[in-house]
Amino acid sequence: MDKSTQYKIFSDPVHGFITIPKGIILRLIDHPFVQRLRRIRQLGLGYLVFPAAEHSRFSHAIGAMELGQRVLRNLREKDTTISDAEKTGTLIAILLHDSGHGPLSHTLENTLIRDFNHEMMSLKIMQELNKEFGGELETAIQIFTDQYPKKFLHQLISSQLDMDRLDYLKRDSFFTGVSEGSVGINRILKTMRVFKGNVVIERKGIYAVENYILSRRLMYMQVYLHKTVLSADALLKKIFDRVRFLIESGEKIELPSDPLAFFLRKKPSSQKKISRNVMTQYLAMDDHDIIISIKAWAASRDKILSDLSVRFLNRNLFRTRFVTRANRHLLQESLHRETQLYLKMRGFPWDDYSVSFYYGADESFSEAYKYEHESIWILDDEGRAIEFSKAADTKHIIALTKPVVKPYLIHLKEISDRL
Repeated sequence: MDKSTQYKIFSDPVHGFITIPKGIILRLIDHPFVQRLRRIRQLGLGYLVFPAAEHSRFSHAIGAMELGQRVLRNLREKDTTISDAEKTGTLIAILLHDSGHGPLSHTLENTLIRDFNHEMMSLKIMQELNKEFGGELETAIQIFTDQYPKKFLHQLISSQLDMDRLDYLKRDSFFTGVSEGSVGINRILKTMRVFKGNVVIERKGIYAVENYILSRRLMYMQVYLHKTVLSADALLKKIFDRVRFLIESGEKIELPSDPLAFFLRKKPSSQKKISRNVMTQYLAMDDHDIIISIKAWAASRDKILSDLSVRFLNRNLFRTRFVTRANRHLLQESLHRETQLYLKMRGFPWDDYSVSFYYGADESFSEAYKYEHESIWILDDEGRAIEFSKAADTKHIIALTKPVVKPYLIHLKEISDRL
C-alpha cells in the first residue's frame, strides 16, 4: 500500500512535519469537537499585546500530540513496554486534553459556568466521544483520569513536565516573539525514561530541565501575566458582569449568540456534573460568539455597557498598577473617588455600583516549579531518583519553587494623573 494513503502530514512552524497515522486519531482530529479548537485562541486576549499571538488551541493540541509520539517512541527504544493500544490511548488523551476550553481559553472559564475548570469539560467530551466511537476511547479516559495501572502514561499528559507544557511554552514563545520561553524540548524528551513506574530525567538532561523551569517563570512574567493582558481580561469580565446585571434587572439587551445567551441567563454550575445539554451549548461557542456579542453591545442603550464594549473593541484598556497589600486599600478608596468624579463629569451613572465597573483589585499568581506533590525526578549515575531542586547544581532553583503573588489594581487611564 502506498504510504501516502496511511498517514496524514501536518506542517507545523514549531515542530516541523507532524505525521499522523490514519485511524481513530485522525477521525478524532476531523471531529467537530476538535475542529472547534481552530476557533479558540491559545493565548486568549494575548493578541492585544503580542500582535502575532493568533495561534489556536487546535495547533497546540496537534503539537502536544506530536511530542507525545516522540516521547513514546523514545521510551520504547529504552525497553519500556508500551502496547499499541496504550500508545493510541495516550495520544488520544493528549490530543483531547484541552478540548474543554471555552471561548478565549482561560479568560471566561469561571464566568460562564460556576465551580468549573476546563478539564471537567474535556473529560465530558471524551466520555461522549467514547460512546460515539464504540468504546475506542476507554483506555484514553483511564489514562487521562489517572486510573490506568501504568502511572507514567498519565504523567506524560499531566505533571510538572508534561507534553502540554512543553508544547505551549515553545509555541507561545514562537508566536509572541518572547525568546526567553524557548525550551530545549528534544533534549528533555530524549532524556526521559521510566524508573519504578514513573517518568524521570536522566542526569544529562538536568540543564535542559533547569532552562525549562526558568522559561516558565519568564513566560508567566512576560506573557501570561503581562500587565496589559491582566487589564484586558479584567475589562472583558466587567463587560460580562454588566450584561448579567442588566439581564437580572429585566433590561432588554441584544444577545446575538444563542449558546452564550444560555450561559448568561442561567449560569449553570458544574458542582454536581456537567449535563449533556450544557456540554452541547458550550461546544457551540468559540471566540467569534464573544466578539460578535461585544460588537452588538457597543451600540447598547446602557451607557456603561456601550462604553466598556467600545473600549474593548478599540483596545482602550484599563491601566494595571501593581501595588503592595499594605497600600491597596487606600489606593482603592482614592480610585473610587476619582472614578466617581470622572463618570459624573461625563454624564454617566456615578453611584457606587456603577463606579465598580471601572476599577477593581486582584492578584496575579505564578509558580514555576511545584515540587511538593508533583516533583521532577533526576536519575543520577548511581541509579537513584533525586528530586530536581536537590539534584541541580545551582541554588536559584529553590527560589523558583516559591510562588510569586503580585497584588494589582485596574482602573481608567484617564484618572492616572490624579492618583
